[in-house]
Amino acid sequence: MYHAIVFLPLAGFLIAGLFGRIMGARASEIVTTSLLFVSAALSWVVFWQVAYQSGPVHVTIVNWMTSGGLAADWALKIDTLTAVMLVVVNTVSALVHLYSIGYMHEDPSRPRFFAYLSLFTFAMLMLVTADNLVQMFFGWEGVGLASYLLIGFWYEKPSANAAAMKAFVVNRVGDFGFLLGIFIVFVMTGSVAFDQIFPKAAEMAGKTFHFLGYDWNAMTIACLMLFMGAMGKSAQFLLHTWLPDAMEGPTPVSALIHAATMVTAGVFMVARLTPLFELAPTALVVMTVVGATTAFFAATVGLVQNDIKRVIAYSTCSQLGYMFVALGVGAFGAGVFHLFTHAFFKALLFLGAGSVIHACHHEQDMRNMGGLRKYIPYTMIAMLIGNLALTGFPYTAGYFSKDAIIESAFASHSPAATYAFLCVVIAALFTSFYSWRLFFMTFFGEPRWKHHDAHGHEDHASAAHGRDDHAHAGHGHGDHTPHESPMVMMIPLAVLSVGALVAGAVFAGSFIGDNYEQFWKGALFTAKDNHILHDIHHVPLWVKLSPMIMMILGFVIAWWFYVKNPALPKQLAADQPILYRFLLNKWYFDEIYDFLFVRPAKWIGSFLWKKGDGWLIDGFGPDGVSARVVDVARGAVRLQSGYLYHYAFAMLIGVAILVTWYLVGGAH
Repeated sequence: MYHAIVFLPLAGFLIAGLFGRIMGARASEIVTTSLLFVSAALSWVVFWQVAYQSGPVHVTIVNWMTSGGLAADWALKIDTLTAVMLVVVNTVSALVHLYSIGYMHEDPSRPRFFAYLSLFTFAMLMLVTADNLVQMFFGWEGVGLASYLLIGFWYEKPSANAAAMKAFVVNRVGDFGFLLGIFIVFVMTGSVAFDQIFPKAAEMAGKTFHFLGYDWNAMTIACLMLFMGAMGKSAQFLLHTWLPDAMEGPTPVSALIHAATMVTAGVFMVARLTPLFELAPTALVVMTVVGATTAFFAATVGLVQNDIKRVIAYSTCSQLGYMFVALGVGAFGAGVFHLFTHAFFKALLFLGAGSVIHACHHEQDMRNMGGLRKYIPYTMIAMLIGNLALTGFPYTAGYFSKDAIIESAFASHSPAATYAFLCVVIAALFTSFYSWRLFFMTFFGEPRWKHHDAHGHEDHASAAHGRDDHAHAGHGHGDHTPHESPMVMMIPLAVLSVGALVAGAVFAGSFIGDNYEQFWKGALFTAKDNHILHDIHHVPLWVKLSPMIMMILGFVIAWWFYVKNPALPKQLAADQPILYRFLLNKWYFDEIYDFLFVRPAKWIGSFLWKKGDGWLIDGFGPDGVSARVVDVARGAVRLQSGYLYHYAFAMLIGVAILVTWYLVGGAH
């Protein structure tokens, strides 16, 4: 059963990837989707068994590598943390596969798309079932590769290629830190296997190494490097720039990357390595600060975005910040719980956004929507449920996990606790505002799509190739009336809606409640002096009420701006142009990075090309000494005329020179 969960997606990738053209698109869709649903069903069985019945399981597949002291098995570590991730990854991936059958129904490259989806899922499964750091890194790089392929799926589109390369390059920065962390752990413990590293963590905590004239704490540096990897993969502040651009891929890709797989890999990695991070308080403080800053920063940018998918993308970035705040203050269960609930409502929001885009014939700008509640009521209900869960409406999924993180930040004794608490509370206000802004701009108000079409809006049915949702080419010829999505797309929305509503209430007691110890069974290590999940029950009432107050306030402001007085946002943007442009341009991080890194790199490359390669190497090599040798050779070739009297004449000249030399100087 454990082998099937991991390898069925790989089988789907191989079948669709190798034989997709022979089988055809429909067969590729059916095979890959069916295998994912089997894997998802088995994942729920394993989750029930491991978390509530038998306990952890270890499955060795094969000895992978042995080199000196480095030994790594290819093995599956199935404990509660892994079981949670199996459920999240396979459930969302299966629903995304099903949704994509309708969403991508006219794309000619469907076999390739479904093969990539299955490859992505397999890589993530390799990561979450890893028994050691080497296997985890294999899965880590695998999801990086698959994300590159999926983000750049429409490779005819230059912006898609650029976004794919940006995601790949930015993640390499984080991966470099992750590798350094793995090296430090191996040097200090002599192993990469978790079962051998964790018992030695206490010994490693007191070790130092000398570098650049200083003695550095080995555990702190190792954890900071590992967290650097998490920052890249989970799009934390400073390494976040790739995530919004990942919207260039098809919408199902966005749901898979942002909800259940790639971006949660960093959170999972930190949760898996809690025995190390618990002994590195400085690294936890850094994690808390970065997570809180990310939550606040991404929420501010989401306030003014107009692309429906980018709003949800920045929401993902912000919610990942919440997760790292929880991990940083030691509330590991709350962080993983939010990962679990977030997967349902964020996948719901992305797939709901895809349904809106499908209804609007490829339009993604919310300024060209409005009044859609009459045309796509079921999609509106799904988006409403997703919004309620995201903003933390009482007893929805987000209410339990998000509020637990806010209370944990307040209850923590970390030096960064106050800063984190303020950031996540303010982010809760912003989250509510931009979520309801999206909802009201899309489903309420005047139908701006009619006005847009009447003034020469481009018919994307004929010009859609190479932009998002071009898969639906042909849907809108002659009729631009929005329409509800087909049933194959609505079923995943219905399933995810149930998860967004009840996942928090059903599992809160297990993840962060009274059944914490029995549920996790040591999968999350908690130090003896870490009582934060107990302390959150004793925070003041105003702390418990603050998320709800922020949620209500954000809703009221959004309603006032976009339903009651729609002219107010434009007026506010005109009154505060500097702030508006600052947020609209994402704090100018892309421009700053372009100035600091991209342009200097291009200048250095151009200089080395023109001066180093062209002037120096070519000038003294191919165009210098080599060229002179060629010239001499060509001159020598001309002497070989083939006429006998030429050669006889040359011989006589040689004899004359030899006799002259002998008579003048040779005799002496």
